[in-house]
Amino acid sequence: MREIVFDTETTGLNPIGGDRMVEIGCVEMFNRVETGRHFHAYFNPEREMPSDAEAVHGLTAIFLSDKPRFSEKAEELLEFIADSPLVAHNAGFDFGFLNFELERCGRSAVCMSRMVDTLSLARSRHPGAKHSLDALCMRFGIDRSQRVKHGALLDAQLLAQVYVELTGGRQIGLGLVAETREVAVSAASRPVTIREPRPARPHLAAAEELERHRAFISKLVNPLWARFAAAG
Repeated sequence: MREIVFDTETTGLNPIGGDRMVEIGCVEMFNRVETGRHFHAYFNPEREMPSDAEAVHGLTAIFLSDKPRFSEKAEELLEFIADSPLVAHNAGFDFGFLNFELERCGRSAVCMSRMVDTLSLARSRHPGAKHSLDALCMRFGIDRSQRVKHGALLDAQLLAQVYVELTGGRQIGLGLVAETREVAVSAASRPVTIREPRPARPHLAAAEELERHRAFISKLVNPLWARFAAAG
């Protein structure tokens, strides 16, 4: 199954209040394995960049001033995501900005039924724990050393690894083939053969062992089991 993991960076928290998307990063996955294909773009928000937003992602109004408007990249973005499920962390936020930008340039909104929210998955799997992207990377041992500031493509790549762990880890892709008694591993270059089990070894005590045991038992003074035997 094809899925797209994506992340956005914005000028703020509220598109209806005038905030705009300034970056999007999308990573293609097939059967929960990254294919190496991605879509990444910066956008000119046609407005100033608030200092608190700039502190999060480091994107300045000057840097974005010569970037294309969202409407100029919308067709390319829609072709990339196609009709695949879209995976995001706190996905309602990213879907809100994506659909606002699409509708603003006369495009149809992405159906919310395509949304997969890794924040909800993390809360279900690990209630009471921290569920930020940084915290989940630490939990699953994912290298986030390059994440000095938020960046849409890097965050989407990290989230793709988190998503795999949240949905079963690296065991995904194992298929058992009973007829050949082999395990087919999609990521391996050759099958792993399962050896036939050895027959069980006999564990019957020898006659001399039983005799030694009876002699040992006879020397015990007032054993516990004798009380129950007498009561019965």
